[in-house]
Amino acid sequence: MNGKYFPAEWRPHAATWFTWPTNVDTWTDVLDSVRRKLAEAMVEIAEGEVVFVNVSSEEEARQVATYTSGHRNVRTLDLPSNDSWCRDHGSTFLLDDDILQAVTFQYNAWGNKYPPFDLDNGMGEAMAARLGVTAKKSALTLEGGALESNGSSILLTTSSCVLNSNRNKGLQKKDAEKELSSQLGLPIIGWLEGDLLGDDTDGHIDNLARFVNERTVLMPRSLSTKQNLAELERIGLEAGLELVVDYLPEAQSLTYEGGPLPSSHMNFYIANACVVLPCYGGPSDDEAADILQTYFPALNMVKLDCRNVIRGLGAIHCLTQQVPMHKGFIAPNSDF
Repeated sequence: MNGKYFPAEWRPHAATWFTWPTNVDTWTDVLDSVRRKLAEAMVEIAEGEVVFVNVSSEEEARQVATYTSGHRNVRTLDLPSNDSWCRDHGSTFLLDDDILQAVTFQYNAWGNKYPPFDLDNGMGEAMAARLGVTAKKSALTLEGGALESNGSSILLTTSSCVLNSNRNKGLQKKDAEKELSSQLGLPIIGWLEGDLLGDDTDGHIDNLARFVNERTVLMPRSLSTKQNLAELERIGLEAGLELVVDYLPEAQSLTYEGGPLPSSHMNFYIANACVVLPCYGGPSDDEAADILQTYFPALNMVKLDCRNVIRGLGAIHCLTQQVPMHKGFIAPNSDF
């Protein structure tokens, strides 16, 4: 494509970015297990691209090196954080005629739910700077998990998140559409509605509906309401595309300390060499993997056990951020 746009996730990556888990409050007694699971994903992803990992200390850098067995493509960067949700606090990387650009949103930890978040609010700009890019700051308060691109003209999101008064009080949909289209280079905004039990993001789209190619949207059947299907038909017609809807199964229901956890197979991540699918120990794990494999037959299907990861109320897509392949890419070396 020519001009500025937010590429689809399946477009070739220069790198995938993580922020190493540091917040004991997020995972209490399973923090080390979560680190090891993320390291498993890093090693799989690093077979096809560079993996950057934000760390807050030399000790964390040593943990990354140990848990990834010193993989040649895994590089630690001295970028301290409050928490590990790189999709949400990191830059959203764009292309403009194959030149890398970045946009960052104001970040307030999903509506001021989990202070402090001062380090995470500056993380997007810091990440962009490490790649030699000056990030453009949006006026919106928002997270990367609220954004889903088909790679050509369509952005999917949810009004329950973008228009929530805990982020953008008084914001009107038409003004949100204007800002999102301007920042991301995608002229058509689709607004889906849904509620994932246990979700604390107010409805991030990456737990609800995902593009697997320019024309196909995956979602759980519970989201295929008349309203959502009509909205997909509307934006498909506007884009000149006949959008197709396919379905992933509902994930195994999990609870922690009496409350539901937002387990969702929709939170998969598409890398150069693999697709990382969050799994939760139920029969839907294999079914979801088989369906995804049909869309990405050349990629390794990595079924990542996220039963401990999901206790932090997010999974692998929430913990990653892609950097699209671009002109003149030079990966920074590790700081430690």
